[in-house]
Amino acid sequence: MFIVLKPSMIVILRIPTINDYSSDFIKLFKLREQVEKCKGIEVIFDFSKCGFLRQNAVAFIGGLARLINHYGGQAKFSWDTMQNNIRANLVRNGFMAAFGGEVSGYFGNSIPYRQDICGDIDDSISDVMTYLDDQWLGRSWVNIDPFTKDEVVQTVLELYRNAFEYGDSPVGIFTCGQHYPNIRQLKLSIVDFGIGIPHNIRLHLQKESLLASDALQWAFQKGNTTRQCVPGGNGLDMVTLKRFVSNKKGRINIYSNDGQIIIAPAKNEIYQSTPIFFKGTMINISIQCN
Repeated sequence: MFIVLKPSMIVILRIPTINDYSSDFIKLFKLREQVEKCKGIEVIFDFSKCGFLRQNAVAFIGGLARLINHYGGQAKFSWDTMQNNIRANLVRNGFMAAFGGEVSGYFGNSIPYRQDICGDIDDSISDVMTYLDDQWLGRSWVNIDPFTKDEVVQTVLELYRNAFEYGDSPVGIFTCGQHYPNIRQLKLSIVDFGIGIPHNIRLHLQKESLLASDALQWAFQKGNTTRQCVPGGNGLDMVTLKRFVSNKKGRINIYSNDGQIIIAPAKNEIYQSTPIFFKGTMINISIQCN
């Protein structure tokens, strides 16, 4: 059980331990389902049952809090229920500061938590580009030449631009990352709570019955685009990012609506259905470090 109702209509949302395996993303999407039932009331995030949070959970929980506020409720965090390691990390990556908690000027191995409101796209894209260039790939955690770095950043920026233009997220886009030196991995997670890529593709192609897996495959095929008056466009083609992640023995997971993409060296590309529907899009990028 993730949720506890109190007589005063205060909801306790219990956050479990969350990694970034497939089962952990399902946990996050179930939390979203619970929040959908809590419109207009106070929700307290409780971490007493949580032993660890990866960067995907940090970005997602931040988005959930903003979604609760958007629904007319009030999101609160029970900071004193956190284990010391979780609290310390949420201080370093700026999550606590974003929600009225402790402020730290030291990032450590964190790629800072950030929220981008879907307002001025050009200004937001410029800020995100600096963030990706400096905080993600610019801290000497991976070997990458300047040309490849620029190409990879531009590819990820296209994912942001698509979310800004077509995601229709009422609360924006949320990002967080982490360098894990013990396992030599660098991870970045991006999430929005909009309509989802498959839904957008079905509208564009006027195919309501199109499977989510097929819609995702169409969206990430070079040359396909939902942009009007853009002959041939680039769509969400990720050739450069996929090559980079493959060379670094990494992995890309994308969840949107009831579809999933898995891109890994051993599995190539897999487009499949998921057992739970997520209204939005979640992207998780993992690469091996130097």
